[in-house]
Amino acid sequence: MGIENYDAIIIGSGQGGNPLAQQLAKRRERVALIESEELGGTCINTGCTPTKTLVASAQVAHYARNAARWGVHTNAVTVDMNAILRRKSEIVESMRSGWEKQVNGEGYPDLYRGRARFTGPKTLQVKEQVLVGRKVFIDTGSAPAIPRIEGIDSVPFLTNLSMLEQRDLPKHLLVLGGGYIGMEFAQIFRRFGSDVTVIQDSSQILPHEDPEIAAELQKALEGEGIRFKLNMRTSKICNEQGSISILFGGGTAEKVTGSHLLVATGRTPQTADLELAKGGVEIDAKGFIKVNDRLETSAPDVWAIGDVKGGPAFTHISYNDFQIIYGNVYEGANFSVKTRIVPYAVFTDPALGRVGMTEKEARAQGKKLKIGSVPMSSVARAKERAETAGLMKLVVDAETDKILGAAFLTSAGDETVQMMSALILADKPYTLLKGAIYIHPTFAEGLFALMDSVKVVN
Repeated sequence: MGIENYDAIIIGSGQGGNPLAQQLAKRRERVALIESEELGGTCINTGCTPTKTLVASAQVAHYARNAARWGVHTNAVTVDMNAILRRKSEIVESMRSGWEKQVNGEGYPDLYRGRARFTGPKTLQVKEQVLVGRKVFIDTGSAPAIPRIEGIDSVPFLTNLSMLEQRDLPKHLLVLGGGYIGMEFAQIFRRFGSDVTVIQDSSQILPHEDPEIAAELQKALEGEGIRFKLNMRTSKICNEQGSISILFGGGTAEKVTGSHLLVATGRTPQTADLELAKGGVEIDAKGFIKVNDRLETSAPDVWAIGDVKGGPAFTHISYNDFQIIYGNVYEGANFSVKTRIVPYAVFTDPALGRVGMTEKEARAQGKKLKIGSVPMSSVARAKERAETAGLMKLVVDAETDKILGAAFLTSAGDETVQMMSALILADKPYTLLKGAIYIHPTFAEGLFALMDSVKVVN
């Protein structure tokens, strides 16, 4: 069994691990990159890239099926799942091959294929090879969390991974979970032509969002024919002659039956087989790696990047983790996760763009607030496009006029909300935008009305 010594060992080639490996290699450090699956991590292979290609195909199907709304008439609309998945795979492969060319190029990290496990402090084994690093970075990501529900193993349930290869269009898709992943897939397959029912155990979808935002998105999705069952605790899942039934608790015999089941009830960290304890790395009760505000673990010279450490599970967070670690460790910076502003989006239609605090989070901190809100039905561009579902909302500190958070549920919400991120980063009051000039007609022009709507609330 050979032993190789490295300046840095990076476990996982996701959106934080890959750029870190390449940047360190450019510094002429000796770097080992360990990957047990495809290069590029979740984002390229099973997350952002493939799902957003499906979102695009679903949107085209939706426009074609509803073309009469814009005065355009089409013949009957059908979808070709084989062609849709082929397009998805071509885009994924194109982006993955770009990573592979970079990693395998001269002067880049040594790539080890296989699963890694700690055998001691900063010492790892991959197959028969032992690697010892001066520094170790863990970027192993997360996987679908499967809830402990009676009967779930008796049905051929789907996850976000297997949904990406679903060639047979479900007749009736049951979506267990009303979070971000569940909502995106629910709308995708409804637009492809499936009946869809969403089951959520709380009183609203997207439970982390403000109630009126979740309600407005639910209303839009219901307008497309998606059905919702809220406040329903799943007690049992049954395979009934080829169909899948979900039974609900609470002393009722109510159930819902469909042809396929998507389990979208959260994520779990991929730490189980790393044998982290041997490396001195501590985890929490859910298996996520414990880190401080500089992303340092309990073990000296070991850091965690991305989903594996818990917190916001977004690609751009993984990349920012890389920026924080590289800046602190190699450039003498003093970056902290406590001060970063995190924008994110739910890629439904309308899309939800979010940054900063929700109103309920701000109220929980006892802050005095100003709130602004306008419906998209009052925005000219939304009317012209016949896409008036949604609203814009601003949460402002009443004492400083600084923006605490924003929610843009619009056809361009994932793009326009980033203006609010820039304003928060600049530490400027929301009033700076009251005198701005906005291109007419755009969705962003709705900021005129949004700024004027801001007022003190109790």
